Amino acid sequence: MENKISDLEKIRQQFDYAPYPRIPLDHYPTKIKFVVLYNMVTAYYLRSQKVVETEGKLILDAGCGSGFKSLALAVGNPGARIVGVDLSEESTNLARERLKYHHFTNVEFHTISIYDLPKLGLEFDYIDCDETLYLLPDIVAGLKAMKAVLKPEGIIRTNLHSLSQRRNYFTAQKLFKMLGFMDETPGQLEIEQAREIMNALKNHVSLKANTRVLDDEMDDEWYLMNYLFQGDKGYTIPEIFEALRAADLEFINMVNWPAWNLLDLFQDAGNLPAALGMTIPELSVEEQLHLYEMLHPIHRLIDFWCGHPNAAAPKVPVVEWTDSDWQGATVHLHPSLKVPEVKQEMLAAVTNIKMLEIAKYLPFVKESSLLMDSMVVSCLIPLLEKPMSMRSLVERWRYIRPVNPVNLEPIATETAFDLVKKILTTLEPIGLVLLERPPARA
Repeated sequence: MENKISDLEKIRQQFDYAPYPRIPLDHYPTKIKFVVLYNMVTAYYLRSQKVVETEGKLILDAGCGSGFKSLALAVGNPGARIVGVDLSEESTNLARERLKYHHFTNVEFHTISIYDLPKLGLEFDYIDCDETLYLLPDIVAGLKAMKAVLKPEGIIRTNLHSLSQRRNYFTAQKLFKMLGFMDETPGQLEIEQAREIMNALKNHVSLKANTRVLDDEMDDEWYLMNYLFQGDKGYTIPEIFEALRAADLEFINMVNWPAWNLLDLFQDAGNLPAALGMTIPELSVEEQLHLYEMLHPIHRLIDFWCGHPNAAAPKVPVVEWTDSDWQGATVHLHPSLKVPEVKQEMLAAVTNIKMLEIAKYLPFVKESSLLMDSMVVSCLIPLLEKPMSMRSLVERWRYIRPVNPVNLEPIATETAFDLVKKILTTLEPIGLVLLERPPARA
């Protein structure tokens, strides 16, 4: 216990000295792609295929730091109450000031450890523990503390540093610990000494070559959060799943799920080597993710959602829906996209008959150049105002495209239905649209 207290105290001191992130107080999260990451609707949809309202929800920012993530949670979840906690009093003071500056009043901040969350006496619909869990001496205890304040159907988003991807940074931290730079809270002197050592190395030296980034990105904060980061640790997929089992939490999904698709690593996913072709379909989700991290450890963060076991009824993947499911489906545009900027660009794409760039709006898109045809955009425009039934979208498609462009024959309802279904089946996996099945009949 003494070591744990000591470790936490070192972390607290580092963030009292340098609250993170060092983003100016007046900076507002304007990038839609960033705000989408902090919208709780995505997680609930992926688990249960239901679109929830954020109004009145209670959201915890566990490890709120200087409050920029708290601000993103407030922007991304309109009407929700935000509660932030952090070990560092300097950080919570800055977070409180930041939210006040941007006129968010339904917020509060507490200077406490994640281990002490039950003392708040609150239960949360959503917990965002971003860039924090890996700093705790005992991640299972941290997960249990969050589970203790999570509503029965609530969801936790958290992440841990990847041991494989970040291995060279952990080596650098050991080096600077050996030199005594991290015995106390690293300050300006230690930053300058670390910078001097790294600059003195030849460029081909492995540690330098594998940890350096662009010079203009390596400011003081970068040194503190990489080379001199107190409490930083890395984990593997099996270790994370073992921690979830120990905390009695159920894995829901990776936050950036398309970026963990194992089959995308192969030149021809339909023609795998026999040993893999027979093995991969039989692997569990945990095993597939572990195989991905062994083959291609590119992700700094292992970022995922979890919650109470068996909190949601089994869902039916969209690709397995029956025609009856589709006929009664309700179609939503992702709520974070219902903003003036997106509306203006959608209208411009339709008016000027040009493609709409989707990738800049969504963090779940692999292709940075993914585009959407203006006719498809025109079909989806009403979703900016409200959800629509599948039948209504099909009828709209028939108004937009009344005839077959090849033979000029009128488009039949069945043909329009199949085309709209194909469009939505393409857009749903990247989070652009959310599809709800009709309620099951009693």
